[in-house]
Amino acid sequence: MAMEITEVLLAAQSPDGQTRTVAEGNLKQFQEQNLPYYLLSLSVELSNDHKPPESRRLAGLILKNSLDAKDSVRKEELTQQWVSVDPMIKVQIKESLLRTLGSSVSEARHTSSQAIAKVASIEIPRREWQELIAKLLNNMTQQDAPASLKQATLETLGYVCEEISPQDLEQDQVNAVLTAVVQGMNQMEHSPEVRLAAVRALYNALDFAQTNFENELERNFIMKVVCETAISKEMEIRQAAYECLVSIASTYYELLEPYMQTLFNLTASAVRGDEEPVALQAIEFWSTICDEEIEIQEEYEGSDDGSSSLQFRFIEKALPSLVPMLLETLLKQEEDQDQDDGVWNLSMAGGTCLGLIARTVGDAVVPLVMPFVEANITKSDWRSREAATFAFGSILEGPSFEKLAPLVHAGLDFLLNAMKDQNSHVKDTTAWTLGRIFELLHSPTSAHPVITSANLPRIMSVLLESIRDVPNVAEKVCGAIYSLAQGYEYAESSSSLLTPYLGDIISALLSAADRADSDNSRLRASAYETLNEVVRCSSIPETSNMIAQLLHEILNRLSQTLDIQIISSDDREKQSDLQALLCGVIQVIVQKLSNSDAKAVIVQSADQMMILFLKVFACRSSTVHEEAMLAIGALAYATGAEFAKYMSEFYKYLEMGLQNFEEYQVCSISVGVIGDICRALDEKVLPFCDGIMSALLKDLSNSLLHRSVKPPIFSCFGDIALAIGEHFEKYVPYAIPMLQGAAELCSRLDISDEDMLDYGNQLRRGIFEAWSGILQGFKSAKAELLMPYASHLLQFTEAVFRDKSRDDGVTKAAVAVMGDLADTLGPNTKVLFKDCTFHVDFLGECFQSNDDQLKETATWTQGMIKRVLVS
Repeated sequence: MAMEITEVLLAAQSPDGQTRTVAEGNLKQFQEQNLPYYLLSLSVELSNDHKPPESRRLAGLILKNSLDAKDSVRKEELTQQWVSVDPMIKVQIKESLLRTLGSSVSEARHTSSQAIAKVASIEIPRREWQELIAKLLNNMTQQDAPASLKQATLETLGYVCEEISPQDLEQDQVNAVLTAVVQGMNQMEHSPEVRLAAVRALYNALDFAQTNFENELERNFIMKVVCETAISKEMEIRQAAYECLVSIASTYYELLEPYMQTLFNLTASAVRGDEEPVALQAIEFWSTICDEEIEIQEEYEGSDDGSSSLQFRFIEKALPSLVPMLLETLLKQEEDQDQDDGVWNLSMAGGTCLGLIARTVGDAVVPLVMPFVEANITKSDWRSREAATFAFGSILEGPSFEKLAPLVHAGLDFLLNAMKDQNSHVKDTTAWTLGRIFELLHSPTSAHPVITSANLPRIMSVLLESIRDVPNVAEKVCGAIYSLAQGYEYAESSSSLLTPYLGDIISALLSAADRADSDNSRLRASAYETLNEVVRCSSIPETSNMIAQLLHEILNRLSQTLDIQIISSDDREKQSDLQALLCGVIQVIVQKLSNSDAKAVIVQSADQMMILFLKVFACRSSTVHEEAMLAIGALAYATGAEFAKYMSEFYKYLEMGLQNFEEYQVCSISVGVIGDICRALDEKVLPFCDGIMSALLKDLSNSLLHRSVKPPIFSCFGDIALAIGEHFEKYVPYAIPMLQGAAELCSRLDISDEDMLDYGNQLRRGIFEAWSGILQGFKSAKAELLMPYASHLLQFTEAVFRDKSRDDGVTKAAVAVMGDLADTLGPNTKVLFKDCTFHVDFLGECFQSNDDQLKETATWTQGMIKRVLVS
């Protein structure tokens, strides 16, 4: 096979389908029969300069993909697969890869760099391949080493640093890597390709350089080299150097003070005169400094020394020079940037940075920006008017209400007039700015509200007219209406201010969603999302008739989607997107009306809704699946026990949702809907429980299912037990070992990883919620069945109490479960609670909390435990 591998790799890329299939089968067979030799053959192919570029490219790609995968389960499998390969063969593969770095073919060098890094990511954390760094550094110090070898070596060092963690390298290795990388950036010695690879390698190595940055001499040297590199002749190298400075700003913020004047001069020069990719990174440097200072201020906000939390105040010091520089960038718009939401250019970056500055320094930014606004807002050139409006909109978050309110009062009428500007860019940015005013400053309960009964008619008239403007302006107007409605959500007395306009708003949004002049799916989505918010924030009962009419209109629209002719996959996607949006509106309406006297409307329309939802499911699209599932959950809650009549038809789709491992969000939502159905049906859910429990247990055992779905499944056990009570007995032998296994897993999670910490909290909360439901379900019958598990549950609760990384949700759930245990099992738990005295400290901690709900739960639990102890 090794003799033929070149031919097979070439055949696997043949334009002829049959030839390709046969070749792919041959490769698979070789892999399955002798994996170590297969990997070795691929590495030899990649390293051989006499082989065709096409076969080498594919060999490298397959080799790389045999070492790593995006999916964490698959990644672990590939890691174990590599670990089990014969060490002698691994040595040969690694030598082949290192040899390839000296190849004359750049693509082979590049692929080899990536493959070496993938092997390093497996081996270096296991303290294997310790000589790799030394071998790579040797390439850099060899006399007469060709530039191509140095470039490939630096690229490899960069990739290795990207793949491994700082704790995986010894400090002397880090020092040697940094020395090689910084030398590689030397303009006198090296070609542009080598220097670019060096700067990119430094970017990936910065996390490793903590000790070096703490040493003033070393830090000075690194900063000097990076700053010199930022004015290189080659644009790509300058850009990469600024990317390093952005990373340094974020990683070593507190060490930057001696360099800030130099960095300001460099970045100002780049922003004003360099090519756009470089200038964008220079602005990003200041945005990153803002991010750091905002984060420090937020961390100290609650503490007494909040005022002195910011030691350096780099932004405040640079403000007089920094703001004018950014205001200049706002005038560098692109002609069609309003058509593309994803556009990122100098003016967008400058405005974003200005917004961050406003959040960092608050009121101090206003006097520096307002003269620019006033000087440009009435100019004949559209760029000046748009820049002025963008500047004003950018500083609305951060400064105090007292500072901004007079400006908004003075400028609101001007902005409303600007919605009739001749230029689409200006209207687009004006609508965005109005949306920001409504989102950030519209508070009907404040002493001086920005929106009053006097100016609301004019505001509504402008918005309802402008929503008919070009699609991108209409979309921003939808956003403004969204924020306007949201502001009235909690304002009981003034909530009716918007009610007179509700009919017109609904009509305008439905028309915007229907517009034929736009194949712009963003406008349609924005219109329906705004409609949802308007309904959610409307005041019942005065609007319930209007919302009931809207429900009929939306159901009618959903019905029409079933008649759309599907010719292409594009048609199918449009149909499913529209169905998802409409199901989303139905969900919001059902939730709104089910908490009011208008609930009868839901009951009357329930049959029609379910028939439509079932037809939507039959279209078999995951996006629809999710939204329709959520709407059904809301309907189950609204109709209560009446929902039972739909279960036999709906159940097969629910089961399909539970079995959808690939689209785990669908699976997760289906699990949530089971909870809604259990609460609605109580014991009437019993006929379906065998199938539901079987599906949930399979989900828990499935290693391919995304882990985020598993905690809600445990909570769902609790919902089912609570609904069917003692009938849960037959599931106890299956469900409880699962809960105990998950409890064991919690103690083994790596909580230094923030994602894992978060997952651990979700998992613990799910376990406690399951136990609470099970204990409450068995309270009136067969409680003694649970006695054998009580000790394990208390031990788990104690372990959680001792772990200070638990969040408030876990604490609440843990305290509740102790109360449920005492309440359900009564005097049988007396000895357990006497032996496990941790509950006294745990409840004591809860009574110190500021959370009234937690205190209430703790008081109830304390009462339950006391009752047991005195029994």
